[in-house]
Amino acid sequence: MNITLTNVDKNNYEDVCDLSVAENQYDYVAENMWSLVESKFNPSYQTRAICIDEKPVGFFMWVPETTKRISIWRFMVDKNYQNKGIGRKALQLALNEIKQTDGLEEIEICYNPNNPVAKDFYGSFGFVEVGIDPEGEDVLAIINLVSTFNSGEINNKF
Repeated sequence: MNITLTNVDKNNYEDVCDLSVAENQYDYVAENMWSLVESKFNPSYQTRAICIDEKPVGFFMWVPETTKRISIWRFMVDKNYQNKGIGRKALQLALNEIKQTDGLEEIEICYNPNNPVAKDFYGSFGFVEVGIDPEGEDVLAIINLVSTFNSGEINNKF
């Protein structure tokens, strides 16, 4: 199974808009159409289709919050492609791409505290829960990419 991330463009945006999560996941993710609209009015927002052999099966959107922090705002895999390892591979591809950003120190993601799989899933990639997001609704988790000097030894926070 060849999983890739590709830019969302005029050739695949309709397929991305047609993707949907399972009904019991509706409360955890926004519809892709709204994310694509947001990205068109905010040029710094990055959108990617998660593809298998060039067919969209999922979606990402990440946003530069500051010059040092990028936030993953949207991440979904269509209900027909879940539980096949696609999300795990896609998140690794997205993190690899995001980490190429010059000056980046943190990658953050927020998720609903009632989402039964989010904490363990994101934790397995190095995201550490740091509290509740500024709106007071979701859990905020961060990957800190900066190593600091601590008591004479290097403490890698990644």
